[in-house]
Amino acid sequence: MTDHHGFDRSNALQARLHDLVPGGAHTYARGADQYPDAMAPILVRGKGAQVWDVDGNRYVEYGMGLRAVTLGHAYAPVLAAVTETIADGVSFSRPTELELLAAQDFLDLVPGADMVKFAKNGSDATTGAVRLARAVTGRATIAICDQPFFSVDDWFIGTTDMAGGIPAVDTVKFPYNDLDALEATLAGATVAAVFMEAATAMAEPLPGYLEGVRALCDRFGTLLVFDEMITGFRWSAGGAQAVYGVRPDLSCWGKAMGNGFPISALAGKREYMERGGLRTEDDRVFLLSTTHGPETSALAAFRAVVAAYRTEDPVARMEKAGQSLADGVNAIADDLGLADFLQVRGRPSCLIYRTLDAEGAPSQAFRTLFLQELLVRGVLGQSFVTSAAHDADAITATIDACAEAAEIYRRAIARGTVDGLLRGRPVAPALRRTAAPRQIEASTRR
Repeated sequence: MTDHHGFDRSNALQARLHDLVPGGAHTYARGADQYPDAMAPILVRGKGAQVWDVDGNRYVEYGMGLRAVTLGHAYAPVLAAVTETIADGVSFSRPTELELLAAQDFLDLVPGADMVKFAKNGSDATTGAVRLARAVTGRATIAICDQPFFSVDDWFIGTTDMAGGIPAVDTVKFPYNDLDALEATLAGATVAAVFMEAATAMAEPLPGYLEGVRALCDRFGTLLVFDEMITGFRWSAGGAQAVYGVRPDLSCWGKAMGNGFPISALAGKREYMERGGLRTEDDRVFLLSTTHGPETSALAAFRAVVAAYRTEDPVARMEKAGQSLADGVNAIADDLGLADFLQVRGRPSCLIYRTLDAEGAPSQAFRTLFLQELLVRGVLGQSFVTSAAHDADAITATIDACAEAAEIYRRAIARGTVDGLLRGRPVAPALRRTAAPRQIEASTRR
């Protein structure tokens, strides 16, 4: 791996960010508390599967913009499309032809949807779906699957440990792959929408499960909403609904739609989506109305992404890279007797790694140790989520770094503790009630 130059400039800039930006980052998952102590790189550029920080360190990056980049950083056809488009203006007082072309492209990819509306972030789309489902059904309760994240808005954040400032929410949870539990949740006929990811990195639907969810929603008059933020363009260009063959009433998209450019979408059946339009005899729904939703740069990026998925096979490349990485790291863990403690799991295009302590329990401290050792060896990743730009060289470099990191991990397992090996505090869950384990110190203010 490349020589490592430390984190001095990154640490100085991170301290200053804490002075000016709450949390020191604009996304909780990007926060310094998600990385080992004083080892949170501040990045300056990326190309393909690699990124560089302000200290001159180069990394093979995973996670790829919180799963928003599937084609690789600075993917030339996307940049070219955006550059050409924005030369003619970005935002106007009326729709552009580009909005029609982008909508046609989207609906060609997602044949289960009749209409689509674009926005800027995933929460715009998911909360639009919630509002629409409540209006259509006349009900208030939202049933969400017990999965990680759906929205920054009250209806979801009110169910998390960071519910400060949020009034009581009418949201209930149900477990994945359990039709009996979902039936009990819907039995009172008060649920407006069942909100779920059709699959996750760690959980595939059991045979008949999604079909059963669809049938239960139909039986109880509840709208079925698929969150395709992660599965869209990573399971397939048409999302999980195309892979599993189950049509939702509404679906919500984002992340990889623009290969990093900000764009999201709410799509669904015409009978519901028209409630937010001008061709309805029902009371209209304030569905989505955003100044920047239709700006041209992101729509051009989206169309270039669609072109890449039509002419190449990015999903196959992501899966090939992920499978090679999982096989390589799991083989190392097995050889070192760590198979019960260090594991790469999940769909090959959406891998995570599990870090367990000497007792076999999930451990933030052991996770931090693994992150620490990967960082100094040129690998940046809270996960092992790949892109189509992760070539054989990137995977080999990562496996080599994991082999060295695993040796240190084995020492910690033998000791039963990371003490003496971990350089600072462990990472902490991104969504938590307090800033513990410790407050972030302020920089010297100017």
